[in-house]
Amino acid sequence: MSVGAVVQARMGSTRLPGKVLRDIAGRPLLAHVLDRLGHLRHRVVIVVATSTEVQDDEIARWCHSQGVVTFRGSETDVLDRYWRCAEQFGFEHVVRLTADNPFTDIEELDRLLDLHLSGCYDYSHSFGQMPLGVGAEIFSRAALAKSHAEGHKPNHREHVNEYIEEMPEAFRIGRLVVPAAKVAPALRLTVDTLDDWQRACQLANASLGRPLETEEAIRLCSQSV
Repeated sequence: MSVGAVVQARMGSTRLPGKVLRDIAGRPLLAHVLDRLGHLRHRVVIVVATSTEVQDDEIARWCHSQGVVTFRGSETDVLDRYWRCAEQFGFEHVVRLTADNPFTDIEELDRLLDLHLSGCYDYSHSFGQMPLGVGAEIFSRAALAKSHAEGHKPNHREHVNEYIEEMPEAFRIGRLVVPAAKVAPALRLTVDTLDDWQRACQLANASLGRPLETEEAIRLCSQSV
């Protein structure tokens, strides 16, 4: 069964331009995202999905230099980008990640994959419990196809999961329950602002090169408050 971990990335952030290649502890943010995926127990094909815009050539060049597979599609129609990526690579299931989340919880992502695949779900997620930027979501190819064909509103095209969220009765949806020690939904561990980036740098430096566990990130952030 072909499972793709597709990381969407673009340089055109309005609040923190170029953030996906911005340095965190000596490496680009995107490198931290991809390195985490190397610790997955499940076998997945990793693809960075960027846009065809000239400003994203830099992402494509960096990926090429690192031997990372890329796909390029629409900058604004992200649903179309994911659907065409899944089609090109023949993915039956797609893990959707974003290049501004350097602290994805890989242990919980493995558990989410277990849940999604064993339960034959159309869409599965671990959102709303762990810190923002730590969870993930998985789409079946059929769910992406249905969303692509029927989700015509602007928000459906920009946000890959919003057609499913608006039409939950049309999909079989799985939700992973995470351990209580990892529950901290008010904490931001994504990188969308300068403050987020500074926090990510502090956490990455504190981890001394090893993947930072969610519980430790919560503890470190609580100490800095």
